[in-house]
Amino acid sequence: MKPHWLLLSGALLLPASPIAAQGTTAPTPPERFFKQPPGTDYYLANYSEYEAYLKRLAAESDRIRLVDIGKTAEGRTQWMAIISSPANLAKLDEYRAIAEKLARAHGVDEAEARKLAAQGKAIVWIDAGMHATETVTSQGQIQVIHRMLSQSDPETLRMLDDCIILFGHDNPDGMELVSNWYMRQADPKKREFATLPWLYQKYVGHDNNRDSFMAAMPETENVNRVLFRQWYPQIVYNQHQTGPEGMVVFVPPFRDPFNFNYDPIVMSQLNEVGFSMHSRLIAEGKAGSGTRSAARYSTWHNGMERSVAYFHNSIGLLTEVIGGPTPAKIPLVPATQLPRGDEMMPIAPRDWHLQDSLDYQWTLDRAVIDYASRNRERLLFNIWRMGANSIEKGSKDSWTITPSKVDRLTSAAPLKTEDKDARPGGPKKVDPALYKAMLQAPAERDPRAYVIPADQRDMPTAIAFLNALIKNGIEVERADAPFQAGGKNYAAGSYIVRTAQAYRPHVIDMFEPQDHPHDTDYPGGPPTAPYDITGYTLAYQMGIGFDRILDGLDQRFAPVPDLLAPPPGRIVGQGTAGWIVGHETNNSFILTNRLLKAGIRPAWLKQAVAADGETMQAGAIWIPASGEARTLVEKAVTELGLTVHAADAAPQGERIALKPLRIGLVDRYGGLMSSGWTRFLLERFEFPFMQVFPKRLDAGNLARDYDVLLFTDDALPPSGAWGSDRPGKQPELKDTPAEYQPMLGEVTDAKTVPAVADFARNGGAIVAIGSSARFIDLFHTSLKPALTREVDGSLKMPDTRSFYIPGSILRARVDNRQPLAYGLPDQVDIFFNQSQTFVSVTNASPYGKASWFEGRDLLRSGWAVGQEKLAGTIAVADVDVGKGKLLLMAPEVAQRAQSYGTFKFLFNALLYGAANRK
Repeated sequence: MKPHWLLLSGALLLPASPIAAQGTTAPTPPERFFKQPPGTDYYLANYSEYEAYLKRLAAESDRIRLVDIGKTAEGRTQWMAIISSPANLAKLDEYRAIAEKLARAHGVDEAEARKLAAQGKAIVWIDAGMHATETVTSQGQIQVIHRMLSQSDPETLRMLDDCIILFGHDNPDGMELVSNWYMRQADPKKREFATLPWLYQKYVGHDNNRDSFMAAMPETENVNRVLFRQWYPQIVYNQHQTGPEGMVVFVPPFRDPFNFNYDPIVMSQLNEVGFSMHSRLIAEGKAGSGTRSAARYSTWHNGMERSVAYFHNSIGLLTEVIGGPTPAKIPLVPATQLPRGDEMMPIAPRDWHLQDSLDYQWTLDRAVIDYASRNRERLLFNIWRMGANSIEKGSKDSWTITPSKVDRLTSAAPLKTEDKDARPGGPKKVDPALYKAMLQAPAERDPRAYVIPADQRDMPTAIAFLNALIKNGIEVERADAPFQAGGKNYAAGSYIVRTAQAYRPHVIDMFEPQDHPHDTDYPGGPPTAPYDITGYTLAYQMGIGFDRILDGLDQRFAPVPDLLAPPPGRIVGQGTAGWIVGHETNNSFILTNRLLKAGIRPAWLKQAVAADGETMQAGAIWIPASGEARTLVEKAVTELGLTVHAADAAPQGERIALKPLRIGLVDRYGGLMSSGWTRFLLERFEFPFMQVFPKRLDAGNLARDYDVLLFTDDALPPSGAWGSDRPGKQPELKDTPAEYQPMLGEVTDAKTVPAVADFARNGGAIVAIGSSARFIDLFHTSLKPALTREVDGSLKMPDTRSFYIPGSILRARVDNRQPLAYGLPDQVDIFFNQSQTFVSVTNASPYGKASWFEGRDLLRSGWAVGQEKLAGTIAVADVDVGKGKLLLMAPEVAQRAQSYGTFKFLFNALLYGAANRK
């Protein structure tokens, strides 16, 4: 997809016919354009109306430039309104170029940076609608934009002169869905959006704000392009709701921990902006703002829009405000009534209306823009300073101090001192010489670069990883000739990512393990839950082979100008009997699915096979020769980057004949995010599937429509040792439009499980991920949950003091002779989020163990309490159920479309499950 604004040789190409003002008439106020004034109780404008209003304003005002930044998942145009003074809009190319030069920092010394900062304009991104049921932000943006175009008071004019404000909308599809659903009822008192039939982003719903470093969704890619490849705002303001109970709005600063990879200037300026927002609210008599301990929000995880900004030297802001179109009340919460540092002006209980929330949003937006205006030069200079700091760190020996290193230092013998002024019980002191010995050990230096060799097990996946970096503005180079680095030879076609670049914090965060501190409220207390996952190193999740280059890399290589395509593969040999394709490449599943769709029957070879002097591990794909097969194979070589061996004769030995697939992907009314992410992956890798809802499962006779039923995490409601169920709200049948009524219902042990068990015992396959692996109990299989404790006669997960792994990456062993593990190495990094694992029941029926945990030191990235409890437990297994199969994955092997390194467990299960059916 080509954006309307493209970078070419450092210049910004504006669209030939941008939507711009044709005159200077007063902008139409919202109340004269919409069916009702936005902010009115019981009314929501939808995205189509919002889009039409932006176009009207762009035709009427000389303070706005409207830009198409790309298409959404459902094909809508994602608009961005650029608002500034007419004089600034006339020089957008110049100001954007200044922002880029300062943010990138390459070749800019301090004197030039100060000169550019004096010339430039502060760039501020303010968005709306990320989470579409958080309706305040989208409705409020309508008012904010109009006021910025129509007001001519001195403060507004100063802001327009000093700043370029980018007003974006993160989720147009969601705004259309939510608003239309809410407004479908003629009676305003019946309007609600708690019973939406679908996720409010086509695939991932709420997780659209966990996609920033991966940028799998088109909306995220569009926004990242603006933020980190085109406009480089110094402030990224991501607006949300709802606020803390008994308050009105959460405003930064945030609670600890903050991630140790980014520049501390980010945190100091974040605190400044946050308190200026509180100050403006209080000065205007708007009570009820809270900070830090008022809510759980932290700055650790890289996946959210406002937090990915920190790794790009931008100030990321998050606010969470109460309210909505249906009037509500602020409750009386006694704990919020005493003023304190984190809640300086409490609010009394009162009635609350949508316009009240919009008034707060206006104040908060103004506070942010005012801060940017008053600190214009400092913001521009400091983003250069942070970029220059990163380039300097990446150009010399440097070290990152992590919690584990500090723990080792703390364990050293205390310093013996005769300091008579030392406070009894004060902090422990150790020998200062240990600073260099333990915190700056030569072997623990940060890399100067990372090399991704050309001989990857799965080069197309390595390209997907590099594209995720590029979408985040990371500079990538490609070697066109062999070279040497770190005493190792590398072939042409290898890729290099240097750390001597402005976005070094993001580079380090994507390659190095996250080392989350052991966070408790008090020593010995239970872990304090992180806001999101703690370990997500993308290179680990995607199974990328890379080398850390600790010394300088003097060679210069060709910069990669834009997103990459997999390098073309090749056909090796001249045989005419058919083709053999290695199972190591995820893209081989695309070819397999295309073959099956065309009526061609490939097979998996159960033993290793030699081809053209290369030994291919078990699971290699055999494709018998035919004209149609040749066309598909040649296309896959060119488009998918596959290497194919042309064979003189069909290979000997046992095979697993693959069959056309009929996959039923279990979902629920309202949408299940794990199912949505999986739906995205199945489409991406061209698996045929149908969504299946509880009513259809309960009806039985499932073999008529499906060969494989796929239950993602939570599709089978968890219980007992598998966690607690989190049921969604469903409407009454009479209130549900006819087209959505088949989606109603719940998966239940009493009615659904017997129908699914009958399907399996008669030859069907069930793929169960995460908590859905509870089928091992319901089917009385040879496996049982491994991580349990007894509470009041029932089995539960262990308490968090003894076992707590909140979204981390662990190392697992793999038996890649098992069909579920074909194509995988013998060890794999696997994402694990408080998952249940399995152990065998003695004297029970056989099972296949595809992956398991071995040893006590499993953590690769994140935070793990009690990881030793996983030793010897099973992560991925193949269990016979009558004539069918139960294919189990305890961890979320396809989590958030990031863990490419373990996709094969899922993809193999789908094909193997269908192939096993008699």
